[in-house]
Amino acid sequence: MPITKQRTLDYINLEWGTYAERFNRLPKTEQEARLKTLGFESFRDMLAHILAWWEEGMPIIRAIAEEREFERKKYDYDAFNAEAVAKYKSWDEGEFAAHFEKTRQETEAGIQRMNEAVFENRRVRSWANGIFIHHAREHLVVLSRFLTLDLLNNEWAEYIESFNALDDEKKKEFLTKQGFENFHDLVAHIIGWWEEGARIISGILNTPSFTWTSRDIDAFNLELTKKYASWSDADLFKHFESVRRAMLDLTASLPDDAFKNADIEGWLNDDVVGHYDEHSI
Repeated sequence: MPITKQRTLDYINLEWGTYAERFNRLPKTEQEARLKTLGFESFRDMLAHILAWWEEGMPIIRAIAEEREFERKKYDYDAFNAEAVAKYKSWDEGEFAAHFEKTRQETEAGIQRMNEAVFENRRVRSWANGIFIHHAREHLVVLSRFLTLDLLNNEWAEYIESFNALDDEKKKEFLTKQGFENFHDLVAHIIGWWEEGARIISGILNTPSFTWTSRDIDAFNLELTKKYASWSDADLFKHFESVRRAMLDLTASLPDDAFKNADIEGWLNDDVVGHYDEHSI
């Protein structure tokens, strides 16, 4: 997956810059439910956790960019995260919100000043992915168009290539963990859920009376395996790319209000974001 200066800046600006706004538009009960799912008592606690990792990672990224030495640490993640939450507990809400936004803007400016070549460093890419890109999926509370398009344009675009780059032993190990006999069946599974999600989203948008019912997941997965069993790998992988592009077009064309529809948001979240992390290579 490409971790570049521009992609990092896009996350800091387009994803994290709208993060609180998207959360705050949710009804109170929905806010509480989503926070509970993510394991946080309050939105501020989650922001404190996110902020702490920015404050931890950026000095390291800057040191590498400036060719300076930096302290290498082994983290006790539970202790670090608890300390981050405790650090800001006593802060006034407005003061904390202002600090979060100021830090975000300073972080964006700092990355902007760096040379693109800095992102050729493995450690820089690892930190940028960990605290800005992957972290946005770990703490996803309200799906954005940006995040959906980004996953389709990057992680999913390289999915087949990433699998093919594994050696035979790694391929076997990956498929065993995923519970699939072969990569063909896994790709068929992904395609089928994309097509189902696109069908339902289009139905919601185009037909006021449209209704849908939840699938029996095991039965549907078996149905998908059988549906594409006779296809060659070449044809299936070509179809994967075609459906991926169709999902890109659908996401790009959605009206802004569509992301406020719980069913549409849920299908895109599950099919594009959650499904990638379930089957990440």
